[in-house]
Amino acid sequence: MIVAERKPFEEIYNNVRKHKSILVLGCGSCVTVCMAGGEEEVGILSSQVELGAREKGDDISVIGHTIKRQCDVEFFDDETAKKIEQVDAVVSMACGVGVQFCVERFPDAIVYPALNTSFYGATMEQGVWAERCAGCGECVIEEFGGICPITRCSKSLLNGPCGGSDSGKCEVDPENLDCAWQLIIDRMDKLGRLEELEQVRPPKNWSKNRDGGPRTITREDKRL
Repeated sequence: MIVAERKPFEEIYNNVRKHKSILVLGCGSCVTVCMAGGEEEVGILSSQVELGAREKGDDISVIGHTIKRQCDVEFFDDETAKKIEQVDAVVSMACGVGVQFCVERFPDAIVYPALNTSFYGATMEQGVWAERCAGCGECVIEEFGGICPITRCSKSLLNGPCGGSDSGKCEVDPENLDCAWQLIIDRMDKLGRLEELEQVRPPKNWSKNRDGGPRTITREDKRL
């Protein structure tokens, strides 16, 4: 899932205080799971803006609303469209994708991001999320026992550990960060595939990552 965290309140408020009415628009998918932009967070931010306006003497009316996903056109229903049209600005509590899609869907609306989008990650425990994918466009984890060296290794090495690994820890953060290549070696050894790591991997095809601008995937068999 996409993992994000909320921006500092002052940054958000400095954007919205110039408007008389705002819609705090939440997203019910990834950012709800990582507790950054779901219905509960919409309520909290809406209340904070209202309280901030009282303290600073600003006249701002706030509406809170959450849709299932801000990255799919079907969820911007008539109710949501009416709410967006009746306010001066929207504060999107979606990831960067949702913010931009909201702008594309409503080109006349002023839309501010309330979150900083961080990475594609997994929930490790309550309140803890860890990066697991960089969205590089050419997945190679089958060659490494299901562990991604692009994301998990601090240097994105494809051909073995560097000299900074010590006791299974990475030199970048030896207290908390496991050496990805130690994890890969242990995993491949357990699978009986350790000898496969002796093969020298060629440079990765980074053209599938960000070469040539934003990427698009089209499934002709699914198009209407």
